[in-house]
Amino acid sequence: MSQRGTARPDLDYQQLAPTVDYVNRVVQVAGKYTLDEPFEVGWGNVVLDVTPRGLSTRTFRHPEVAFRVHYRLLDGDVLIESDRGTRTLSLRHESVASFYRAFCGTAAGLGIGPPNSSLICEIPGSPPAFEDDRVPRDWDADAARLMNTAVNLAADGLETWQAPYLGHRPRVGVMWGGFDLSATRWRPQRTTPTPGRPAFQQNAELHAYLSVGFSFGSSRSPHPGMYAYLWPQPDGLGSRAWGVEGAAWHPDAGLVQLPWPALMRTPDPVRSVVAFGDAVQAAAVDLAGWPDDLVCPRVDGWYMSRTPTAEVQRLEQEWHEHVHARD
Repeated sequence: MSQRGTARPDLDYQQLAPTVDYVNRVVQVAGKYTLDEPFEVGWGNVVLDVTPRGLSTRTFRHPEVAFRVHYRLLDGDVLIESDRGTRTLSLRHESVASFYRAFCGTAAGLGIGPPNSSLICEIPGSPPAFEDDRVPRDWDADAARLMNTAVNLAADGLETWQAPYLGHRPRVGVMWGGFDLSATRWRPQRTTPTPGRPAFQQNAELHAYLSVGFSFGSSRSPHPGMYAYLWPQPDGLGSRAWGVEGAAWHPDAGLVQLPWPALMRTPDPVRSVVAFGDAVQAAAVDLAGWPDDLVCPRVDGWYMSRTPTAEVQRLEQEWHEHVHARD
């Protein structure tokens, strides 16, 4: 398992909020292209990858051009890479509207059309579209660096946690609407979506799932940290232990929350993210009737390549017994 013990950014919501709010909006510009991709259960098709320097779309393969868009937080720019060449544009813009105009113009130079929608999604109180968002913006390189460090640390733990899951699991990445880093595990069990919610949210509730992720916080909850929830929500979550000191069930929010400061106080934050996720999986097994054989033992690739099949089967049995015996 990787070790990122020296990466312990101190996250203050008030300091980060202006940059988080701006980045949330501008990543939606290229994020709109993901809506044209084949639908993946739980909207896995819209996920932005966490890179060493920022956030990137997957590769879009259109008949006329193949391309991807990389928001490089550490460089303060956006790299559009295609089979026709590359272009960059700055993240320093006077407003979201001016960024959108510059993006569309730059993309056009590579034969890439504008996104099919310019609506701003899942941001309460925002103008309806990119063209309408003329609020003055300042680029804070220090805040962007903190964001990049934090999201890479959280992604390290979540990717390690996800690796042994046998069911459907979209790749770990940022959902550009709500702007949270998400690792989701799905179980093929039909459920009844919550009435009255938007169609895209109901379509995410067609099957049982659990999600573990990271959020920078919001004006309603200005506290960065890890979160988790299960759908459908079972009874008994309030009596669980969640693998890391400071993690607790918050019924009003419908979330298990692990505050960022509590995570940073642990000896190894990456391993703590894994422990947090494992506790959520155990709750799904114990309280929501999930099978206890959906997770393999967690071993590194070289170890697995040298281990006889019988030993792997023994490790799997021990893992299943460990999960079933929790709490």
